[in-house]
Amino acid sequence: MSQRSLTPFHLAIGVHDLPAARSFYGELLGCPEGRSDTTWVDFDLLGHQLVCHLAPGSRPDLHANPVDGHDVPVPHFGVVLNLDDWKALAERLEAAGLEFIIEPHIRFPGEPGEQATMFFLDPSGNPLEFKAFKDIDRQLFET
Repeated sequence: MSQRSLTPFHLAIGVHDLPAARSFYGELLGCPEGRSDTTWVDFDLLGHQLVCHLAPGSRPDLHANPVDGHDVPVPHFGVVLNLDDWKALAERLEAAGLEFIIEPHIRFPGEPGEQATMFFLDPSGNPLEFKAFKDIDRQLFET
């Protein structure tokens, strides 16, 4: 499949508490809220549609794989940012006292895949990764 321009993805995840999801995604991460109902809410995650569905009692089934000396949670999701936006987000999350699974750092330094990355959980235990490259267009799929 070839892609001429980036199109938005749609991702639906389970959450335990919609007000907590609104606080986390809407306020902390700054995602504008879209449509909602009593059991779900849409968020604009940097142009992508993230839908939080109320799923009380459910827990993500997590595994971890070693990547560059860290245990990376699987599954996880997130967005690739430009480096300045990534740094600003990392500073905002650190200032808010968010606990990280993997602290903001540079992964694969000096290698073709060099990237800034950080991992953290939402209030329902869904793992997120936000990453950045100096040159997204050139480095995102560089081998």
